[in-house]
Amino acid sequence: MFAANKNLPTDSRVAVRNASSLEDMLNGMSTSIAPTRGWRARAARVAEAATTPLVPADFLDLFAPLRHGADLRGRVESVHPETADAATLVIRPGADWAGHVPGQYVRIGVDVDGVRCWRAYSLTHGPRADGRISITVKAVPDGTVSPYLVRRTQRGTLLHLEQADGEFVLPTPRRGETTRLLFVTAGSGITPVIGMLRNLYPSTDSGVLRPARSASYDIVVLHVAPSEPDSIFLRDLRALEAAGAIRLVARYDDEHGVLDLADLDAIVPDLAGRTTFACGPAGLLDALAAHHEERGLPLLTEQFRVSTLVAGEGGTVTFERQGVDVECDGARPILEQAEDAGVLLPSGCRMGICYTCVLPLREGAVRDLRTGELTTAVPGETVSGGVPVQTCINAAAGPCLLDQ
Repeated sequence: MFAANKNLPTDSRVAVRNASSLEDMLNGMSTSIAPTRGWRARAARVAEAATTPLVPADFLDLFAPLRHGADLRGRVESVHPETADAATLVIRPGADWAGHVPGQYVRIGVDVDGVRCWRAYSLTHGPRADGRISITVKAVPDGTVSPYLVRRTQRGTLLHLEQADGEFVLPTPRRGETTRLLFVTAGSGITPVIGMLRNLYPSTDSGVLRPARSASYDIVVLHVAPSEPDSIFLRDLRALEAAGAIRLVARYDDEHGVLDLADLDAIVPDLAGRTTFACGPAGLLDALAAHHEERGLPLLTEQFRVSTLVAGEGGTVTFERQGVDVECDGARPILEQAEDAGVLLPSGCRMGICYTCVLPLREGAVRDLRTGELTTAVPGETVSGGVPVQTCINAAAGPCLLDQ
C-alpha cells in the first residue's frame, strides 16, 4: 500500500507516486523479443545474488505490483459511499486479471492489523472498457474485513486478488424466445444482480441503454431492505425501471413489514413462468428454497454466509503446527472462532464452495453446521494424513486436533 511508505527517502516517494507509469513500462517489457530473455535471466541471477535475502521481484513489487507475472493484486482507485454502512470500491486489477462474467465474485485479500484475511465479494459491473472492476461492500457489525474496506480503505490501497469465480450468472437466451427472470434480493444480495443488470442495460450520460442483445429478457426485481435509506443501488434500480428495462418491486421492512412468501404470487402473478435468482440472508434463501421446491419452480441462489441449521457440541481445537489451543463453541464455524483468537487460517468463499479452507483433521470430531453430518478422525484408524475438513462450515464436536 503506497500510503504506508512515508519513511522512504524523498526520491523513493516520488518514484512510488509515479508507479503507474512504471508498471505500464514493465508490462510492455514483458512482451520484448525472445533473444533478450537469456540476457535478462542472467542479469536477474546476478541481481538476486547481490540483494539476498531480497530478490529483484521484492523491489519490483514496491514500484510495479500490478505487472505481468506478479502475484495478482489490485489498486483501489476510488471509494464511493452507497449508504451509511456500504461503499463501492473501484479497483484497477493486475495485468494478469483474466476477466469475469457478470454475477461472479472475486476473492479479496486484505491485511487488517497485520493479519491477511480473505473474503468473497460480487463484482458489481460487467466487463468495463477501462479494465477496472468494482465491488460493493456492506459493513457487517463486529466484522473484521468489511468495516475495514468500507471505512478505512483509501485510494491507492493495494488488495490481493484471485481470479473471478461463481456460477450465479445469467442463462444464455434461446433464439426467438423470451427469457423471463425474477431476481429476489435483500440487503447486499443486490450486488451480483446489479452487475448482471448493468451489463444488460448500460448506463450513460444520456440515460439507460437497451441494446438489441438484451431485448429477449423480461426481468422483475423484488428488492428487500430494512428501510429506503438502507437500500443499496436503489437509484440504479429506479433508473432501470424508468427506462422500461425491468419491473421493480421495492419492499422495506419498516414500511411493508417482513416479506411473506405467501404473498409472492400476488407480487409476481406470472411467477410460475419465471426462473428465480435469489441472493440475500440465509433465512430468506432457505424459505425461498422450500417455497419453490414445494411448487416445483426453478431457483438459483447465491449466499456468502453459512446458514447454521445444526450446532456442534463445542470443544478445544488444537492447531498442531502453530501450537495454539482455541476454545470453540458449537454454533459457529471453526474458521471464524480461530480468527477471533488471532489464529490465521486459509479461507475463501466462507460458504463451503471453494474448498480453500480445508485442513486435515488428525484427531477428534467436527459437525457440519448446514447438515449436522459428523466427521471423525481416530489415530491409527483413519488415514495418516488426517481427514480433510472445511473449517468455514464445520464446528467443533468435542476436542479436535487440526494439522495447521
